[in-house]
Amino acid sequence: MEKTIISPDIRGKTLLFIKTTYYGNNQTKQNKPTAPKKELSDIFLAETRKTHGIIISVSVVRVSPDLSTAKAYLSIFPPEKSAEMIENINANTKTIRYELSQRVRYQLRKTPELSFFLDDSLDYIENIDSLLKKSKRSL
Repeated sequence: MEKTIISPDIRGKTLLFIKTTYYGNNQTKQNKPTAPKKELSDIFLAETRKTHGIIISVSVVRVSPDLSTAKAYLSIFPPEKSAEMIENINANTKTIRYELSQRVRYQLRKTPELSFFLDDSLDYIENIDSLLKKSKRSL
């Protein structure tokens, strides 16, 4: 039986959630905090408030087990500006990493190297929906 519990753990000034997975009688503790995703979301929210008409949301942040690298998948609205925004974000990765390190310095020993990618899952879902509607009409 597998059961996952996310429990709060207080370290430093902010609240840190640690995911613990129980497999039968054994328990494994995964030290993958949820802080990078939350803090990156806050950073992009603060920056997009300055630029009107653009919304950037962090869909997923995948952190390596040793916390050395993190891949962040971003959803950008409007989609027409997504390539330009990803290019600008990748050009400013060092600044974003510094901002992230200032926010999670009491939670993580080291700040992971960041890589940003465009999350196209919403476009993929929209394409599947349109294909299903199209096939429904042809039946």
